[in-house]
Amino acid sequence: MRDAIRESGRASLHLLSGAAIALLCYLMVGVALFTAFLTATVIGAGVLPESVLLLRRLAGRERRRTAARTGTPVPEAYLPLEGPLPARVRTAVTDPGTGRDLVWAAAQLLYGMGVWFASLVLWAPALLVDGVVTGLAGRRPVALPLIGRLADLGAEWSRALLTPTPAAARAAALAARVEELTATRAGAIAAHGAELRRIERDLHDGTQARLVALSMRIGLAKRAYDSDPVAARKLLDDAQTQAEEALAELRHVVRGIHPPILTDRGLSGAVRALAASSGLEVEVSVTGLADHAPGDGPEHADDSRAAAPRAPAAVEAAAYFVVAEALTNAAKHSGATRASVALVREPTALRARVADEGRGGAEAGESGGSGLLGMRRRVAALDGTVRLTSPEGGPTVIEVELPCVW
Repeated sequence: MRDAIRESGRASLHLLSGAAIALLCYLMVGVALFTAFLTATVIGAGVLPESVLLLRRLAGRERRRTAARTGTPVPEAYLPLEGPLPARVRTAVTDPGTGRDLVWAAAQLLYGMGVWFASLVLWAPALLVDGVVTGLAGRRPVALPLIGRLADLGAEWSRALLTPTPAAARAAALAARVEELTATRAGAIAAHGAELRRIERDLHDGTQARLVALSMRIGLAKRAYDSDPVAARKLLDDAQTQAEEALAELRHVVRGIHPPILTDRGLSGAVRALAASSGLEVEVSVTGLADHAPGDGPEHADDSRAAAPRAPAAVEAAAYFVVAEALTNAAKHSGATRASVALVREPTALRARVADEGRGGAEAGESGGSGLLGMRRRVAALDGTVRLTSPEGGPTVIEVELPCVW
């Protein structure tokens, strides 16, 4: 009997909160009618999107309340209310979720208050009946559980009214996907622009300056060739040195665009080379990828290695630069002496994980530094994900998933 009273009390609280939401729905219906009037007069059209947002919040509260009662989340699907006012008004009017929320608000006025009043009427006779049944007959309560069933009935009605239709769910998912792609495209464009500026800066400050100096020395050597062959030879020697330095600068720029080692040795070999030159003690593990030892070309790999597929070039380059940036950050900022890199081939993705034993504290947001921001933009451009875990005191773990077809 005590358990039945306790459960009926919880159900009554649920019904009471439903009655409170029903009163808010009563106010919401008035707001909807007032908003419709203002929208019809055009001058109050700006009120419509805000009213729809208010209705969405109220419906969201009912979804959470229903999920708490039933133990199963109630999905939602809305088109985003963004952009200029005409677009927001059009979205608010055409979104199927708005219609379903209005229907729910009107229905909640009836069943929300109805089941609450029914539970109030049921309490006194239920206590009397179950008191006799359990006290005299020694049986389980039969009337008090009806209050819980009323609460379950109200929750099921809310679920049925607030669950979006498959078409609305697809439309909302498509809108969310378009919004996500728009954001990742903007990030990719920003990353591309930053990369172009870096290449231009490297060429202007390094290679171009060396080529200009080289041209001047060759010109001086030509002028001094007849009158002072010794000086001309020295100028030509200097020009040769500058030509070699310019070639080295060009190789550095090319490596920043697409490292040749990726083409020659694949991602696993390139990552092992990064690990060897990082200044840290790095443990590299590779699963499912072609793994050639340093100095081995594809022609020297055995059959099992040669049969292992490679990811697309863009995916390999993104994974390489993520590992390079992560190891560079670990060497410069973490204070770590050890790190680990794991590359894993999965059926539809390539995973890379870099961990160090440093002090931690790396920031994951927009303020996390240009390196981490560039890493996120590069991965997002390929529809991938980046997860950063870096509590104070360490360790720092960066996990990247890059979708690809093998």
